[in-house]
Amino acid sequence: MRSRNPSPGKQKSPAARPPKGLHHEVTPVRRLLFGRPIESEHSEHALLPKIIALPVFASDAISSVAYATQQILLILGAAGLWTLQYMGVYRNLTLGITAAIVLLLAIVVSSYWQTIFAYPKGGGSYIVTRDNLGVYPSLIAGAALLIDYVLTVAVSVAAGVQNLLSTPLAQTLDIANKPVRVALICIALLTFANLRGLKESGALFATFTYLFVGSAMLMIVLGIAGPAFGWQVYGDTVNHTIPAHARHAPHGLSGLALIALALKAFASGCSAMTGTEAVADGVPAFRRPQALNAALTLVMMGAILAFLFGGISWLATSLHVVYWEHAGRHSGPVIDQISGAVFGKHGMSLRTGLYYLMQFSTAAVLFLAANTAFADFPRLSYFISRDRFLPRQLANLGDKLVYSNGIVLLGSLAVVLMIVFHASVDRLIPLYAVGVFTAFTLSQSSMVAHWFKVRSKGWNVKACINGFGAVCTGVVAITIAVEKFKDGAWMALLCGAILVCVFRAINLHYEYLRRKLTIIGWKPQPRPFSNTVLLLVPSMHKGIFPALEYARSLSPDCRGVHIEIDPADTARLRREWEEYVGEDVPLVILPSTYRSIVGPILVYLEEVQAERENHVVTVVLPEFVSRSWWHSLLHNKNGLLLRYYLLGRRGVVLCNVRYFLDDSDDSEEAASGSAV
Repeated sequence: MRSRNPSPGKQKSPAARPPKGLHHEVTPVRRLLFGRPIESEHSEHALLPKIIALPVFASDAISSVAYATQQILLILGAAGLWTLQYMGVYRNLTLGITAAIVLLLAIVVSSYWQTIFAYPKGGGSYIVTRDNLGVYPSLIAGAALLIDYVLTVAVSVAAGVQNLLSTPLAQTLDIANKPVRVALICIALLTFANLRGLKESGALFATFTYLFVGSAMLMIVLGIAGPAFGWQVYGDTVNHTIPAHARHAPHGLSGLALIALALKAFASGCSAMTGTEAVADGVPAFRRPQALNAALTLVMMGAILAFLFGGISWLATSLHVVYWEHAGRHSGPVIDQISGAVFGKHGMSLRTGLYYLMQFSTAAVLFLAANTAFADFPRLSYFISRDRFLPRQLANLGDKLVYSNGIVLLGSLAVVLMIVFHASVDRLIPLYAVGVFTAFTLSQSSMVAHWFKVRSKGWNVKACINGFGAVCTGVVAITIAVEKFKDGAWMALLCGAILVCVFRAINLHYEYLRRKLTIIGWKPQPRPFSNTVLLLVPSMHKGIFPALEYARSLSPDCRGVHIEIDPADTARLRREWEEYVGEDVPLVILPSTYRSIVGPILVYLEEVQAERENHVVTVVLPEFVSRSWWHSLLHNKNGLLLRYYLLGRRGVVLCNVRYFLDDSDDSEEAASGSAV
């Protein structure tokens, strides 16, 4: 008769089965907040299709159209070009600068297309530069990108708040003057959403990104072609909204002064380029074929960005839109002015509904544009941490297959920036872009070195493309650094230099540990070893005895130690010790003249350690565990203080033996020990 038991070879070993209690470490509250953990072998299911990857990695670049044209107009308007006399110059400069940035975008997209296929496992500036130019150039690229990712969150959220609070509805709800509070809430929600996992947050953000793209395209089409079909556009009213204190007479509008003005406006408008690298850096997050899907997403991002940026600049100049900022106050955002002119702000109609849809989707996509940084900052931190230039904790992958520590760090840094700069887009923008163009330049220069190294088919043409991209982005990086230096770019440059020094200091520490702890070429030398166990006895109670038994098991040289605070209690303690313990474990009384717990222990430890060589002293701390969390507030925390002073002491092992209180069985309590 054939046995129904499977053959031994087909039986699953106990080690292969997951422990039954594995999921108990995920509490119901954590499950509710962050969702079900994802097993490592299911990481493939967390990869992104193109339709989700586009908003996740391209939302930063796409959303930048909401403030890129605005920054160009701010510079040109500050020079007084908004007047009707110079309106032609105002229009031509705006459109010319926009066209130059779109051309630069095409160059960068072409360059990163090659990077994606050359580095299908992730071709961010840090990795490419490290492979081809060495450690220090890669650290510069990494520092520049990390700073820019933090600024991406700050600028995107601040711009979203600015657009949201510019609507009449925000005035009605009395939140128009509270940008910092709204910004902090948005950053907290973004951090929380990303801690739930990249795919889940991407699916949520896709709706708003595509809503913004659709609404912006509709606004551009109606604004340009609508009047030909009877769609009324309310234009040329914004000049009357410029207050007297924000008006400036035109000055120096010829020769080098005009060139300098155009370069400064160009440097501000280049904020539209931020986030372009995100797709190349996030190739491993795409579904297979990863490189092809990432490259197609990059092209889609570039096409959408170019259309929206060009269309918004065209409408802004056609409608005579002016953006001004003075003494912390500013006109309505450019998107608000354009959508108000195309759709209309007031009344109850379909047009007003489209205006609010445009404003809501703009604010939403700007908030969610920060998700690009939340996707790439932790990933870049992982790469740098893996190379031992950042703390190793940033390389830890959480139970949702995201780098949770990096997400929390990014959110915290963005909160600091938002508070310091009062959620002001115009104060944050000058710090922006110089870092990302530095990274662009290093990445493209590295790709030139890569092609000369591998010399694959068509390498010379590819090297020319990347070389041209490096020259263009390098010129732009220098232009931004010079034009924006006094306005705040110096802060970004200084932070980058400090961060590179921090990278080096962290790496030196890890290298020192590696040299000290390596076992290569080392042979252990057994030596006689002795252990003295000191059991701290604050008073006699049931919790002392499990700790005493544990202490006895460690060494025959076991001693009880009591710090004498009140001599009146010492006699009773001696009697109880002799009655319940006996003479086999001596009780040492350490008087404390100044009622200190730590001082006498440290002095006695020195005496014990001097008794013999190759000697370890184990200090056992009895500790009872209360049933309720608030019970612990009613008791002294001397154990925490002792741990603080003893953990860093050479030759001392510190151990807690916990005694669990349980009313259901007063006669026999459970105890457990844990080494610290």
